[in-house]
Formats: sequence, C-alpha cells, structure tokens
Amino acid sequence: MFRPETDWLSKWAAYTPERLMLRDHPRDIRWTYADMNRRASALAAALRDEYGLNKGDRLAVYSKNRSEYVLLLCACIKLGAILVPLNFRLTPRELDVLLGDSAPKLFVYERDLAERATELTALSDSVGRVEIEELEHFLVASIDTAGFTAPEPATFADVVMILYTSGTTGLPKGVMVNHRMLYWNSVNTALRLDLNSQDHTQSFAPFFHTGGWNVLFTPFLHTGASHTLLEGFDADLLLKLMEEERTTIMFGVPTMMQMMVDSPLFEKADLSSVRYAVVGGAAMPVPLINTWHGKGVFVRQGYGLTEVGPNCFSLHQDEAIRKRGSIGFPNFYLDTRIVSDDGVDCGVDEIGELWLRSDVVTPGYWNRPEETEAAIEDGWFKTGDMVRSDAEGFHFVMDRKKNMFISGGENVYPAEIESFLVGHEAIREAAVLGVPDDRWGEVGKAFVVPEAGQTVTDKDVLAWCDGNLARFKIPRYVVLLDELPRNEAGKIDRSKLL
Repeated sequence: MFRPETDWLSKWAAYTPERLMLRDHPRDIRWTYADMNRRASALAAALRDEYGLNKGDRLAVYSKNRSEYVLLLCACIKLGAILVPLNFRLTPRELDVLLGDSAPKLFVYERDLAERATELTALSDSVGRVEIEELEHFLVASIDTAGFTAPEPATFADVVMILYTSGTTGLPKGVMVNHRMLYWNSVNTALRLDLNSQDHTQSFAPFFHTGGWNVLFTPFLHTGASHTLLEGFDADLLLKLMEEERTTIMFGVPTMMQMMVDSPLFEKADLSSVRYAVVGGAAMPVPLINTWHGKGVFVRQGYGLTEVGPNCFSLHQDEAIRKRGSIGFPNFYLDTRIVSDDGVDCGVDEIGELWLRSDVVTPGYWNRPEETEAAIEDGWFKTGDMVRSDAEGFHFVMDRKKNMFISGGENVYPAEIESFLVGHEAIREAAVLGVPDDRWGEVGKAFVVPEAGQTVTDKDVLAWCDGNLARFKIPRYVVLLDELPRNEAGKIDRSKLL
C-alpha cells in the first residue's frame, strides 16, 4: 500500500547526501542533507529515550531562531511528536495561556529567556525542561547512527506543529498544521515560484510565525534546496549575504524591503542572482516596487494565512505594476469563492468574504471544536477577509472583516488588546484600530473611555500594557473619549473613529 512520505530530510539524504542543506551564519557552520539527517535521527532517539517523547506528544520551544530549532523540527517529524513554537516576544502571562492549552511534555527554552521562563505558571513539575543550548552537541559532535525508525509511520493526517494566532475574541487559537498541509503548500509554492534543488535563500522570519517555516523553509526542504539561517532581520547583513551566497529567491514584508532600500549598501549590492522577491503581509507601494524592479529584482506579491497554506495567492512579477494592490491568482491546488453576507457567490468586482478549499486547509484549531466548526463549512475555510475579483480574475483584498491589522509583519487583533485594556480598573470601554505608520505599515490607536468618576491618562494606559502585551501589540497612540460612537445595533461604529 502506498504510504505518503513525510520525512523529506531522509529522502534528500539518500538522493543528494553531500548537497548543502543549512548554513548557520552566526556560528558559520554548514550541514549537508546527510549530516543533518544523521543528527536529527540522533536527537529523535534522545528525545524518546531521555525525555519519553512519543508520537502525538507536544514539544514547546521558547527561543529565537537557531539551528537547534531546525533540528528539533526534523527530529519531531521522525518521532511523530508535535512542535509548538512560542512567540518569544510574548509576556509570561500571555505564554501561560498557550502552554496551558497545548500541554507540552517537554519545554525547550533559550538561555537568554530563562528568567522569563521561571515566571511561567502553566508548566507542571512533570513537564521536562531543557535549555536549547544543551542540544548544540547534536549539531557539532561526531554523530554515528544508523538512523531512526519511528514505531508508527506518519500519515498525512498527523499533526506536525501547532502555530498560535490570536483570535478575534481575544483568545489565542492553535492552528494544527499536518503533513498534508505541508506537502500541498510545498507543491503549490514550487509550481508558482519555479522552485528547484539549486535554490538558496536566507531565513530570518521568526519560527513562531507560519512565514518562518512555511513560506520558503519547508517548500525548500521538500525540493532539496538550501538556507542560511539568521538570528533575525538585518538589512545590511542580508544584502551582503545575498551577494556572497548568490541568493536566488528572497522573502520579506514591505517594511523590510524598504529598510533594505534605505541601507547604504543597496545601491552597489550585486543582486543579479535573485530571480524575484516574494512579498507578503501587506500591499507593497508602487514606488518601492519600481525601486526593486530597477535593481533587477522583480516582486511577487502574495497572500496567505496560517490556517491555509500559507502560500495561497501569487501575483506574477510582470503584473506587479499594472495590477498594483492585487494578490493575483489562487495557487495551483486551491479552490476559491467570494461569498456575500447572504451566502451567495459574488460577481465581478463585488466585495465578499474569501472562502478557500484545498488540502492546504488546516484540520482545525487545537482543543477548539466549536471554533473549528464555525471556521470551516463543507471543507471551505472562511478567511474573514473581504475581497473582490476583477474581470480578469485578479483578486484584491479590500478590508479585514475581523478588524485585524498588520504591524511590521505581525498580525494584531484589536479584540485581544481591547479585552486586556478593560481589565484596568479605571477603563470602562476601549476600541483599537490600525492606523498607517511609515516604518511599521500600521500601528495601534486605542480609544479609551474611563470609568465614571475615574481618571486615566494616556501614560496610564501605556504603562498598563507595558510588560503585559508584546511590544508590537501595544498601541502607539491613545485617545481619551467620553463615549465610543455606536451604530443603530448598539455596536461600536469604528468608521467614526477613523
């Protein structure tokens, strides 16, 4: 019987054992596919034998990008364990919610985050704890192993990772990513971006974000291509590496693309090896597109979300100017609908909610059957994004139905912030909107109504947020009001706050 292959690393270790798989730039270490496969097998055996990690168990990681993180993913795939990447920007209060929900058997954390890790209360004494630095020997020591065989072969339905995204109700939701999603996302990506085993790029997107794993990393792993891993985004360093390593494809959000243009190295950097830049997170301004095109780097704008893909739409670089603002066409194996509030499919240029159906749709939210049922109807995932399609079939995102905004590439959900703000004893109501910002694309603007008889200042509001919300969630502006505007139904009229 045919069994779908899920351990792509082991396949490439057999096919092209000496090809570069990963370079760790900070430590200047390189691993071939065969070498990384041996090391992942050794780590998988250690996780099973020393920490009792088995198929279906969760392994939470609280760390910035490191090669050990990549090794942990590969080991989890071999074991059938589920990786739970944690946003290192979150406060202990926020992390406790995620840990309580995912209930990991093992918690791996970075030494620099150890002090914050001690403040976590959701981890019981039975949860194993290990500093990620302790795993470095699996990367650098001599490894002699015949491989690792899982007791139960993985299937496409098995969950690989849980990626948390804030919900519109203010509560985080764990998106289950299974092998089926990874496979079809990789196929879609390879078909639309013409990926091949000779491709090379730099990885800097954080691994707690779907972009860190699934925009290029896992598709590159599936096609046998290579990465250089960076600790984070650095415009000057990235421009140098793209020239030195002959990068073929790059990924970024518009803010990052602008920061590279602003670098003194941009003008003289030789980027002739770059076929194109994959840009997502927000629409890229036309002047910025023109600048990159003038450099010989063509822009491929796209659209996606953690629950689907995430590589769902792509706008070919030839249409970047003519169809500015468009997310292009849906990727190869993806069905789309644009649905009105009445449940009717919209016509040309009619605005409705985008629904997506494909094997790249998540099987659901971890421990959230009701929210899963609400989000997926007969296989169609309701994105919550309002779009239109023009006469040529090009799609445009018009608005975010659920009021989400994007700040520096990070999704920010107002309901989560509003829920936190009204926890202050002097705040009765709050509404948060995204407003334009030259550096971050959008930032939060909070409209706050004090409790009767209470006094609260903008500094009080920001102090309440500091240390309790991740920095990208903290509103940049605070406006004090006597009351919030409401519509006939009694709901907050956000349009009057703009």
